[in-house]
Amino acid sequence: MIITSIILALALVGNGADAAFGLTTTSDRYKVDTNGGLVFEVNRANGDVTSLLFNGVEYQGSGKASAINSGLGTSQVSAETLDNKYVKITAKSSSLPVTQYYVAKPDDATIYMATYITGEVDPGELRWLARLRQESLPTGVHGDVGNNIGCTAFEGSDTFKCSNGQTRCKMYTSDRFIDDQIHGVSGSNVAVWMIMPGTAYETSSGGPFMRDINSQTGSSDQELYWYMNSGHVRTEAWRFGLMGPYAMKFTKGDEPSADLDTSFFVDLDIEGYVPASQRGSVSGSVSGVPDAFEAVVHWYNDKSQYWTKATGGSFKSPLMKPGTYTMKLYKGEYEVAQDTVSVTAGSDATKNIASAEPNPSVVWRIGDFDGRPQELKNGDKIERMHPSDVRMSSWGGTFTVGQSSPRNFPMALFSKSGGTAKVNFDLASNQVQDLVLRVGTTLSFKGGRPSVAIGSWTGKDPGAPKLIDSRGVTRGAYRGYGEVYNWTVPASALKSGQNTLTIGVYGSGDQDFLSANYIVDAIELQGPAAT
Repeated sequence: MIITSIILALALVGNGADAAFGLTTTSDRYKVDTNGGLVFEVNRANGDVTSLLFNGVEYQGSGKASAINSGLGTSQVSAETLDNKYVKITAKSSSLPVTQYYVAKPDDATIYMATYITGEVDPGELRWLARLRQESLPTGVHGDVGNNIGCTAFEGSDTFKCSNGQTRCKMYTSDRFIDDQIHGVSGSNVAVWMIMPGTAYETSSGGPFMRDINSQTGSSDQELYWYMNSGHVRTEAWRFGLMGPYAMKFTKGDEPSADLDTSFFVDLDIEGYVPASQRGSVSGSVSGVPDAFEAVVHWYNDKSQYWTKATGGSFKSPLMKPGTYTMKLYKGEYEVAQDTVSVTAGSDATKNIASAEPNPSVVWRIGDFDGRPQELKNGDKIERMHPSDVRMSSWGGTFTVGQSSPRNFPMALFSKSGGTAKVNFDLASNQVQDLVLRVGTTLSFKGGRPSVAIGSWTGKDPGAPKLIDSRGVTRGAYRGYGEVYNWTVPASALKSGQNTLTIGVYGSGDQDFLSANYIVDAIELQGPAAT
């Protein structure tokens, strides 16, 4: 019986049966067997992940390794097994202000991670980048929108045009942070997921509606990302501290829960980790946001950011680090109230917030003041394709009040492409008086801002808005600082009967869709109803 058992054990080893959970050290690698189907290896010199073996198949790309940014460079890398429950690998870069942590648990095909930074990282972005084998994981986030195979770069090195006239860009794989707790790439009976649970975004920058790259499909690598910070339509300074915890999980294709428990990090001695016991929260009610719109509550200071969606007029924040926060309320993505609140450890503060958005009488309105252009022409496509894509409708055009729908008004205007937009509208005699024209925008490029004219009147140039030095609309972004412009239209410019508003762009910039431009949120002419 003993001999038979030994022979059986040797046979299992020979057939590649998984070893028990644990850590193996070689001269140049740390090898971790999760005993859950995933075996991964980390380079002891720089902290790169060099092998990702799942159910006996290698998914790590054959070229560059998986790492923070393009790698930490020479690093101090150590590994330890804690209470036979966790394997923890720590990689502290010698040249960058970055420490990367990898953690494994028994019977769990997941690499739990956290990234600690003490300063800005050159070249101005911080991301986890898994370089996976494209032939095994061909489907990227949102399908083929980031698949550049067989296509030619035509704007920078990241935006491609294919032979069928469609466009591709890795930025088109992005989703709003508030909605992006999980995303993944997949193949036949396999998928790899990035999971950002709980307060993983608390030390990132950009707020709840920030979006960034999630994947890119090339001829050799399937790139899977989690962007923590970048200069892609950047609207606030970086935060420093611990990014995460977050995780990369392997499955047989099924999507796991985004509600991933990382509370065990309290036992791992992770620099910058703040446990639940040292946090507080905020609860309250929201009012004044119409039922047709999401009510989003957002808290932030220079160290942390948090958000939640109100349900049934009430909300409770995630567990937050102690401190004083600016507190904002959004109707969709349009700011309608602001306040401050203080959070202390172990307590739940009460703070109600009400919309302060005015509700003027309007002659007409195009679109909704909700901080997004999705209801306007091409607004339903702009997150996933370039403005020149053959699937886009023509830009510019004429909108007739009372006949046209918001889909007839362009979601963006460009100084050197697409022409102007016109709005035809009728006024009754009692409406021929001084009126207020209001144009809401969500993002500007190259100083683009509205030019407006009605009859003999031309509105004053409002001046260039605050510059965001990043391509926006051509890479699927629509949210910046959200400038709103107001002009008083004198009665002398108006007439009883038909009038025409012409809207264009102040600014020049480069050619075509890289010329000065802005994205439209909504437009309204404020004044009395017709009698």
